[in-house]
Amino acid sequence: MTLRLTNTLTKQTELFSPIKPKQVSIYCCGVTVYDLCHLGHARSYIAWDVLRRYFIWQGYKVNFVQNFTDIDDKIIAKAQQEGCEASEISERNIKEFHYDMDALGIIRPNRMPKATRCLHGIISMIKTLESKGSAYSVDGDVYFSVMKYADYGKLSRRELTDQLLNASGRITSQEKAQKDHPFDFALWKKAKENESSFDSPWGQGRPGWHIECSAMVLEELGETIDIHLGGADLIFPHHENEIAQSESATGKHLANFWLHNGMVNVGGQKMSKSLGNFTTIRDLLKEGISAMTLRLFVLQAHYRKPLDFTKTSLEAASKGWAGLNKALCLGLLNHEELGWPQTSNSTKITESDSRSELFSDYYQLFLDALEDDLNTSVALSVLFNLARPLRVIAKELEYGELDLISKSDKKELFERWKLLIKLSRVLGLQPEIFSKTSSQNNSNLQDSDIQEAINERNAAKLAKNYAKADKIRSQLREEGIELIDKPGGHTDWIKN
Repeated sequence: MTLRLTNTLTKQTELFSPIKPKQVSIYCCGVTVYDLCHLGHARSYIAWDVLRRYFIWQGYKVNFVQNFTDIDDKIIAKAQQEGCEASEISERNIKEFHYDMDALGIIRPNRMPKATRCLHGIISMIKTLESKGSAYSVDGDVYFSVMKYADYGKLSRRELTDQLLNASGRITSQEKAQKDHPFDFALWKKAKENESSFDSPWGQGRPGWHIECSAMVLEELGETIDIHLGGADLIFPHHENEIAQSESATGKHLANFWLHNGMVNVGGQKMSKSLGNFTTIRDLLKEGISAMTLRLFVLQAHYRKPLDFTKTSLEAASKGWAGLNKALCLGLLNHEELGWPQTSNSTKITESDSRSELFSDYYQLFLDALEDDLNTSVALSVLFNLARPLRVIAKELEYGELDLISKSDKKELFERWKLLIKLSRVLGLQPEIFSKTSSQNNSNLQDSDIQEAINERNAAKLAKNYAKADKIRSQLREEGIELIDKPGGHTDWIKN
């Protein structure tokens, strides 16, 4: 493997080498669960999902941990506004997070620790920092002393005087007054009246923003990990402070590689909830934009570059996905007309299946693109080139204009399709089967209703009442249900 990644820590593109052979440990900074996720979150987690899929594709055992910040000023404020406990806000939005990420085809992390469930590790690390003289307490608050860490600023290349910038409103005037140095940051915050709090050696309170990730990395993955992930807006102060805390506590490097994705921009500004210019993933899906269109839109730009969100760019992604999707669906819907073996969307296509000598150049170009710092835009161009003849066949079938295909051409097309499916899965792009009447609608039918309709259609076919059978298929299509007939009379279905 010759994977090269741009390391924020060194500002260099370096050859990746894991700590343990064929294993990789990854920590990804998660969301603060006070609201729905927006497209900026999708951009980040899709990029890191591709990184993870690449490692799996190359035979690595991946240990991927991503946290939830489930106690925070914003969560507390939302709970007070709604008159409920902070835990209700966080648990509700954790469920919503999973819904959105599952819709986008993002593989769930191996573990997703919560700040409120990691209090023992957080308190233990703070006590270690106190014992080493790197932290001090003042009236129930505990602060990290940045002057005690000589390498502070090595990730962001910022001077201490810049620390207050990008603090996201998390530092109060009271905190400033209590500190030994104006740029020290909170490890533990004393509880205010009527807000969620937890027991600690310093009294009732809750963790600071930065300490939770340091404690979770140590608890879940160990002192030094292979890769730490996050958005570029987290480089400073969050990741800078993580490094200072962790390395002061353990005396070891926190992560060998630091990767950061670029922001989604709207009108030249970063998409964010604080600026009020965000578009939620949920709203985009409700508008009828398919999950794979969003995924393709994100992957068209290199993960480190800004991504401009406009209606025009989203429409272009939708058009691009429609063409690629036709090619991907070809072997699922038209295998009988093409004389291809029966294949379903869940069929496992092995590495040997997808490495036909006929298309080895495509395979190598795709691999080279991803190994060049996850260049998904180039990888996508390989997929589009691979799909082009399949799209032509799909269009001919759609209009009933398909000419006779020779046996050798059928085999070549099938090998091309298998490779397209395999490589698309590495990018997390899965075929979406839609009918013309249902692509914008979700079905209200229950699984039992669908099966009952299928049984009725099968009975009609046995009775040679093909008009009724076709009517039932059409009715199901209007509800967003596509039927896939298989040998032996069995019928599968896909709900869109």
